Amino acid sequence: MINVTQSRDRGDNQVSENLSMLERVLEFESEISRVRDVDLLLEKILGEARCFTNADAGSIYIREGDSLKFSYTQNDTLQSQLPSGKKLIYSTFSTPINSNSISGHVAVTGQPLNIPDAWEISRETPYSFNRSYDELSGYRTRSMLTLPLTTQRGDVSGVLQLINAKNKKGDVIPFPESGMPVLVHLANAAANAVERAKLTRGIILRMNKMAELRDPKETGAHVNRVASYSVALYEAWANMKGLPPVEIDRNRDLLRLAAMLHDVGKVAISDVILKKPGRFTPEEYEIMKQHTLFGARLFGEVYSDIDAAAMDVTLNHHEWWDGNGYPGYLDTLTGITLPGFEGANGRARGKKGEEIPLFGRIVAIADVYDALSNKRCYKEAWDADAVIEELKNESGRMFDPELLEVFLLNMETIQHISSLYPD
Repeated sequence: MINVTQSRDRGDNQVSENLSMLERVLEFESEISRVRDVDLLLEKILGEARCFTNADAGSIYIREGDSLKFSYTQNDTLQSQLPSGKKLIYSTFSTPINSNSISGHVAVTGQPLNIPDAWEISRETPYSFNRSYDELSGYRTRSMLTLPLTTQRGDVSGVLQLINAKNKKGDVIPFPESGMPVLVHLANAAANAVERAKLTRGIILRMNKMAELRDPKETGAHVNRVASYSVALYEAWANMKGLPPVEIDRNRDLLRLAAMLHDVGKVAISDVILKKPGRFTPEEYEIMKQHTLFGARLFGEVYSDIDAAAMDVTLNHHEWWDGNGYPGYLDTLTGITLPGFEGANGRARGKKGEEIPLFGRIVAIADVYDALSNKRCYKEAWDADAVIEELKNESGRMFDPELLEVFLLNMETIQHISSLYPD
């Protein structure tokens, strides 16, 4: 009788634990439905999945044609070895979708793999584990749970890989089979959220593609870099300020999408000016400045917080900290100076200091850094030291000094981002 009672208790505990996990998964679905940027979504999914399983590390691969792109990774052990505030730097790569690798095999079969020890995989399996990363980093991968990200259509859009589950004592253990149904549901919910976010990203990139067709300087790589630099700068600044994590997550999502649209107003500028290889005349430069107003007009009817953020960025990313930027205090619809904001020359006074919205001040730094660091039809790429020196020279004049200081303190992250989005 005692054994029956103990068995019943264990069964009840397991049911209760699974119900608790299911509640967390439903909450997770609600949370990820509010994240609109695909890169930030991948980070959120991986972090939450690791939390569910108490996994020390993990990675996400996204399907691109016949390959899986290694898109994001987290590792608590390696992260703890870095100075406070520094992020783990990793290289992206692609792996073929075939059964030679663990991730490829899961993508081919659409079935999860739960491996107790990656270094002890049987030679009879078609897949194998590549130890080179462990040997290079000094990390030891043991337990590994790899899940397909399966959409509602039944397509495998990527792979979620969790590494080194830990018990309450911190010992590495195999991933328990009991939680697999709930984790498969989590992975499928993540896949559908990623598909929605990719659709949002696609719409924004198409808007930018219109600008790129008109302006050869406005490339997809450029807008992705500027958006990523902006998010990295905001996150470092916000953490320094001690802002709540919920606020940071929300603003990162908004800022990334808005920053990708910073120059979309160029679609309304004449080709004669946009495609001119040399310097603008004063008259041409005045016309070029209007791209900030044209961009703001696209988001003038604010239907969402994305519209509001995009309007702040498009309108204000050329304002200067000392007030000598543009367009200044103009009515965005008419281009007429707002009453009471006339400057000494009769034109609109420029916004200065914290009159410039935070997102505009952030994108200003990211945009100029990228423009100087990369080759354009009218110039060669500047040397990295020269770029940094120029940014320092503009501190307090063009740029918010505090934000610029944070940006320069995180150059390793900025340079890593640059490598992820080459021209």
